[in-house]
Amino acid sequence: MKMVKLSVLVFVVFALGMLFVGCSKPPEAEKAAAKKAMDAAISADADKYATADLETAKKLWSIAESQLKEKKYKEAKQNFIDARAAFEKAAAAVEAGKKAVADQANESLETLEVAWKKLSTTAKKMEKKLKEKKKAWTINAKAINEGLGKAKEMIAASPAEAKAKMDELKTMIDRWENTFKEMATAPTKPKATKKKKR
Repeated sequence: MKMVKLSVLVFVVFALGMLFVGCSKPPEAEKAAAKKAMDAAISADADKYATADLETAKKLWSIAESQLKEKKYKEAKQNFIDARAAFEKAAAAVEAGKKAVADQANESLETLEVAWKKLSTTAKKMEKKLKEKKKAWTINAKAINEGLGKAKEMIAASPAEAKAKMDELKTMIDRWENTFKEMATAPTKPKATKKKKR
């Protein structure tokens, strides 16, 4: 009789375990909601202006995906919910991030404009020494002038791209500053003097 009771008890526990596992289903709704929030964050440019928040959300998404594959549906469900909230936080942080980058870009622009004016003045003073570099200087000077104008226009709409453009311009300005320094310190060739005939 004890064997029968024990067998029935084991069967009931096994059946309840199977029922519990059978009832657990993948968190498709939570995954879809998190995916929608991810897409919204990315299209809002969170990858440019809220990178830390977006990375946190992506990690939660990745964990949830792994748990889903391992059929850990309860944990996956919670991580998809957390990922959705993190993606929404990233999307909400975009405006503040964009403003911060725009502020940095405006400061960089002011600094670049000062450096450019100084470099232009130096170029005028060094005009005679430019010689074979005159053509390259003319091309780069035009590119810098146009680039500064474009960067100024881009700041409001796309400060990250404006900042990248200004980094390019800074590299050009720095290169010419170094070139002019080298030219200033290079020894000048003495003029050939005509020997007098005796």
